[in-house]
Amino acid sequence: MSATANGVNGSPRKKLCTDQRESKATVILGAQWGDEGKGKVVDMLAVDQDFVCRCQGGNNAGHTVVIDGVEYDFHLLPSGIIHPKCKSIIGNGVVIHLPNMFDEIEKNEKKGLKDWGNRLVISDRAHLVFDFHQQVDGLQEQENNEKGQGLGTTKKGIGPTYSSKATRNGIRVGDLLGDFSQFTKKFLELADMYQRMFPSLKVDVDSELKRYKDYAEKIRPQVRDTVSYLDKAFRSGKRILVEGANAAMLDIDFGTYPYVTSSNCSVGGVCTGLGISPHRIGDVIGVVKAYTTRVGDGPFPTELHDSIGDLMQERGGEIGVTTKRKRRCGWLDLVLLQYTNTINGYTALCVTKLDILDTLPELKLAVGYTLRGKKIEYFPSTASDLAVVEVEYLTMPGWQQSTENVREFKDLPENAKNYVNKIVELLNVPVKWIGVGKGRESIIKIED
Repeated sequence: MSATANGVNGSPRKKLCTDQRESKATVILGAQWGDEGKGKVVDMLAVDQDFVCRCQGGNNAGHTVVIDGVEYDFHLLPSGIIHPKCKSIIGNGVVIHLPNMFDEIEKNEKKGLKDWGNRLVISDRAHLVFDFHQQVDGLQEQENNEKGQGLGTTKKGIGPTYSSKATRNGIRVGDLLGDFSQFTKKFLELADMYQRMFPSLKVDVDSELKRYKDYAEKIRPQVRDTVSYLDKAFRSGKRILVEGANAAMLDIDFGTYPYVTSSNCSVGGVCTGLGISPHRIGDVIGVVKAYTTRVGDGPFPTELHDSIGDLMQERGGEIGVTTKRKRRCGWLDLVLLQYTNTINGYTALCVTKLDILDTLPELKLAVGYTLRGKKIEYFPSTASDLAVVEVEYLTMPGWQQSTENVREFKDLPENAKNYVNKIVELLNVPVKWIGVGKGRESIIKIED
C-alpha cells in the first residue's frame, strides 16, 4: 500500500467537512512580565463575547477592571464575569484555591457583582490548591531566601500544586465531586507526603475534610466537562475570548527561568489549558505596557534605578494587585517584545498606560542587546546572561502634555504618535488600541 498526495492508492482525497458557523477564539496575552493591563482589555472586548475563559495559573494573577469608577480586582475569576450576558470558564489548566475563590466572589459582590452563579463554569479537570500547598510555597521560598536564591513567589501555592499535578498525586475538582471516601484517601496521602517533607507543616485534617465536603456541594452546580462544553460553543459559532494570566516572560519554558511562574502563559497554554485545538485560535492580542515593569526578583535589562523609574512607579501606581509589592520600572524593551512575539504570533497589540509617560522630556526604546562584547540576535535563555547584557537604546523626544482625555489617535501629540508608530515599525505588528487612563472609556481605538 502506498500513500500519494491524492490519498491512499491514488484515490482522490476527501475534503474535510467543517461547519461554516464554527468560530475562533480571540486570545489576550501579557507580552512582558505581567501587570500590562490585560483585565481592562478583556473587559473592553468581553462586551461582545459569549464566553471568557481562563486557561492557566491561579489566584497568583491580578487583573483590575474599572467600571463607572468602581474598581474590581480579579485573581482567579475571569474578568468577563462582570458582564451579565457572558459565561466565564475556569479551564482545566487553572489551579483553584476554593477558599480564596469564594473570598474573591464575596468582595466583588459587595462592589456590584451579581448572579455570578449562573455564569461561572468550572472544569472538572482543574486541580485544587490546598492550604498546605500555600504553606509549602512559603516554606520553600523561605529556604530559598536563606540561600540567597529567593524567586519572589506569590506564596499562593501555585508551584506546589502544579508539582503535585506533574507527579500525578494532585487532586482535581472532579475528585472532590465524586466518591468522597476516595477524595479523603487522596487528601490524606498528599497531606502526609508534604508533612514528611516539611516536619513543621501542620494540617488540621478533620477540619479541612469537613470544609471541602461543604465546598463540594457549593460548587457542584458550576462544575462540568468544559472540553465538550467549549467544543459545542465553537461549533455553534459562539464568540470566545481567552484571558491569559501572568505573561510571556513568566512562562515556565520561555520566561526568565527560574524567575517564572509554574504554568505556560504563552499561546500554547491556551490549547492545553482549555482542550482546544490550534486551528480554533484566531487573533492573538499582545498587551504591552508603554514602559516595562516586573514584580519580584530576576534580571531586568532596562530597569531604571533613578528618578525616572521612581516617577513611573508613582504615576503608574505600580503596586502589584496580588502581592502588594512595588513594581520595578524601566524603559520599553523591544528586544523582549520581539522575542515574545516570535513565541505567541501577535496579530495586534494594545499599548497601555501611555499617559504615564506624559511628563517625560525624552524616552528610550531598547532596540538591541550586546552580550560580552558581541551583538546578539536572540533573547538569552539564562538569567545569568540576561543579567549582564548591555542595552542599545533609541532615544526619542517626549510630548510633555496630557493624553488622558484623548480618544482618537489623530489627536495625540505628534511625539506620542511617533512613539507608537516606532513600536509598530520595529515589531511589525499593528497597534489596535492605546490606553490613556484607568477606566474602560480611556481607550483609543485605531481603525484599520
